[in-house]
Amino acid sequence: MKLTDIAKVVRSKNAGPYELTFDIIFNDAHTFEKFISSEIITKKSFANLYTIKEEDILGIIPFAPANALKITIVRPISSGQIGERDVYGAQQHKPLMEMQFEF
Repeated sequence: MKLTDIAKVVRSKNAGPYELTFDIIFNDAHTFEKFISSEIITKKSFANLYTIKEEDILGIIPFAPANALKITIVRPISSGQIGERDVYGAQQHKPLMEMQFEF
């Protein structure tokens, strides 16, 4: 199964020039609760998915009122720095969208 099968929104964006945030908004509360309790996304699994250090993951925060999960990481290259190719951080969610998992 892919995340896009159970989430209505999977997106990334800047959280300032030095951080990226990823939002996953699930279709309903039941799916959100099941996904969170399954611990599919952990610091270790997210670090492996994005080839980053676990220490660069600043937070994985479930937010039940919105059926959402927010993940914030240190940007590998700050927004606007030479060599950076996504100034807005809006195209970094592709690995999340294609992540395969058992549910």
